[in-house]
Amino acid sequence: MAQLSVNINKIATLRNARGGNMPNLLSMAEDIERFGAQGITIHPRPDERHIRYQDARDLKNVVTTEFNIEGNPVPKFVDLVLEVRPTQVTLVPDAVDAITSNAGWDTVKHRQFLSGVIGRFKEAGIRTSIFVDAEPEMVRAAKDTGTDRIELYTESYATGYPKDRAAAVAPFVAAAETAREVGLGLNAGHDLNLENIAYFKQMVPALLEVSIGHALICESLYLGLENVVNMYLNKL
Repeated sequence: MAQLSVNINKIATLRNARGGNMPNLLSMAEDIERFGAQGITIHPRPDERHIRYQDARDLKNVVTTEFNIEGNPVPKFVDLVLEVRPTQVTLVPDAVDAITSNAGWDTVKHRQFLSGVIGRFKEAGIRTSIFVDAEPEMVRAAKDTGTDRIELYTESYATGYPKDRAAAVAPFVAAAETAREVGLGLNAGHDLNLENIAYFKQMVPALLEVSIGHALICESLYLGLENVVNMYLNKL
């Protein structure tokens, strides 16, 4: 079974819209774990438009499953991760003004930079993952950075799934096989949902974890949060 880590950024977005503490992010994280999720993911951005840096500090004392912090390793982010020491840090090359993550790392071009950042996190006992596109070359080069895992950026799979799911998943199967060959753990995330997740899990070998936020929260508006969490668990 691949584990489910629920990204709670959208819950923070809803809270911030009114300036108060409803919904309560910490209580929601506890509920999501109680409903069966095996992890909580957050992605703080420099403008703190959803997750705030203080949320990361507060969640550290609440999350009892895997705690995963995603983000671009700018100095402020690196300092936060080293302070909080989550279970896992996922490095994502998103621009400061990005609405959402939209590309994986060029692990050839940025190998030296990534190696330095990853070395600091691993010295602190934090498992590392790099967000990459489904390209075997990028997966092989990720190995040279010292990372423990990669997270495959799955937007192209989600976009292609309704038209030709076999063609859409093929690059991810190849990337997963490469990860297994070089000894990297495999995560995945971005635009996975209840419609396409089961086939992805069926076809992609050795998948350890998926991180799902936007779709899961949207589906929960209709079906209820506890129900949706368990629907994902069943498909995984």
